[in-house]
Amino acid sequence: MVGQVNKGNQQANVLTNTKQQKVDIQRDNANTQAAQSSAPKAASDSVSLTPQAKQLKTLQDKAQQSPGFDTDKVAELKKAITEGKYQIDSEKLAKNLAEFEFNVYG
Repeated sequence: MVGQVNKGNQQANVLTNTKQQKVDIQRDNANTQAAQSSAPKAASDSVSLTPQAKQLKTLQDKAQQSPGFDTDKVAELKKAITEGKYQIDSEKLAKNLAEFEFNVYG
């Protein structure tokens, strides 16, 4: 008789565990569906450029096409230095350096 009681308890435990597992699975499925339905629907990806970005792109393209410096002016300066005719204006140089520093570092 004790064996039958134990068997009955084991069967009841198995049924309880099985029911609990089904409830857990249903709860997990409901949570997953709720999370999916509450997530915003992803629209198709799109990119829009601001006018500043378009202007920056135009300037970047122009900069890439330019040689980066005035080749004629460089040749003229080289010639003046070679001939000993290039005079350095220290006042102008100091002013330009100070202005550059101010523009870079504020």
